Amino acid sequence: MKRLSMIVVFLAMGAMAGGGYWYWSQRPAADAAESPAKGKGKGKGKGAGGPLTVRATAAVVKPMPVLIEAVGTVEPEHSVQVRAQVSGVLKAVQFKEGDKVKAGQVLFLIDPATYQAQYNQALAALARDRAQLENARAQQQRLEPLLKREFITRQEYDVAVTSAKSLEATVQADQAAAEQLRIQLSYARITSPISGRTGALLVKSGNLVQAAGAGAPLVTINTMDPILVSFSIPERQLEEVRRYQNDREMRIEILPDRNAPAAAEGKLVFVDNTVTAQTGTVLLKTRVANPNELIWPGQFVNVRIVLTIEPEAVVVPEAAVQPGQDGSFVYLIDENSKVKVQQVKISRQLGADVVIASGVKAGDRVITEIPQALMPGATVQLAGEGKGGGKGEKGKGKRAKGEKGVADDAAAPKAAAK
Repeated sequence: MKRLSMIVVFLAMGAMAGGGYWYWSQRPAADAAESPAKGKGKGKGKGAGGPLTVRATAAVVKPMPVLIEAVGTVEPEHSVQVRAQVSGVLKAVQFKEGDKVKAGQVLFLIDPATYQAQYNQALAALARDRAQLENARAQQQRLEPLLKREFITRQEYDVAVTSAKSLEATVQADQAAAEQLRIQLSYARITSPISGRTGALLVKSGNLVQAAGAGAPLVTINTMDPILVSFSIPERQLEEVRRYQNDREMRIEILPDRNAPAAAEGKLVFVDNTVTAQTGTVLLKTRVANPNELIWPGQFVNVRIVLTIEPEAVVVPEAAVQPGQDGSFVYLIDENSKVKVQQVKISRQLGADVVIASGVKAGDRVITEIPQALMPGATVQLAGEGKGGGKGEKGKGKRAKGEKGVADDAAAPKAAAK
């Protein structure tokens, strides 16, 4: 008996719980049924089926460039490692690290004492041999009339001539030796071979420097204006670049920041004659003016090749284009304020503008702010439009068109319910 009583109690409790759940689940439906009656006369758009408010803009036609984008590296057009051509103690440095220098400007001074002494010695030897040459020539001139009168033998005269010619050769050798030592002496003053900006100073004054090839460079100088930018493009785009290469419209823009304005602009100056097998890319270079030194050697920059200008490109904002499983799409608003999903093919994007190759035409209204509840076929109204139909979407505030708008809005909840 006790077990039977417990079973009856459990069955009763289950029946009560089931009844409570049924009542709770049916309550929202009853509330929903009562809501239309309560909501009468409260105005348009406040019921559950009212039109969604969205922001939209019209697709426009405007000139847009045809681009190829890449990442490039800035490199100097000329770069020189300055080295000593003679050995000696570095006596003075005539510039500061990072200074801009001009071609021919003195950069370093090496102690010239040894080379000055050698040069002076060579000059002395040259002067001595020139004096002997003058004496030999004078002796030859004195013996010439004596030979004609046969006061001396031909052999004595030939010895005088040979001595003069020998001394002429000696003087020429002395001149060459003196010139070589003069050049060596001039190397004690190291000048800049190009105009540009200096790098880090690798040897300080007071140190012993060795002749070229026997040590590190003293400093490296890079030209800054103009400057080169090298970049690579896929081989499939090479044909397109070559097609527009000689057009005046084609230009190359350099952007240190992708979203910033171009810092420099130039022309294509080099196309490599080989496709890199490992990457399938081709190396290109452009030369750009850089008077304000906005770009720096070794810097990575964004490169934008403007091949040509498309005069009538269909453009929509980036916010209007949505990704999908079948590709990109936009939400269009038709003439009845209904939403339609339209697949589009994107040609390219420039900043916040997207160029549409197909799917949208000029004047089509695309939604730029998409509510979560937006569905294809839904009725929408643009943000800022008046309520109650005072202004129709296409009307100018006339009563007849306003009344029609109210009728459409009233029918919207019924259509949603169906």
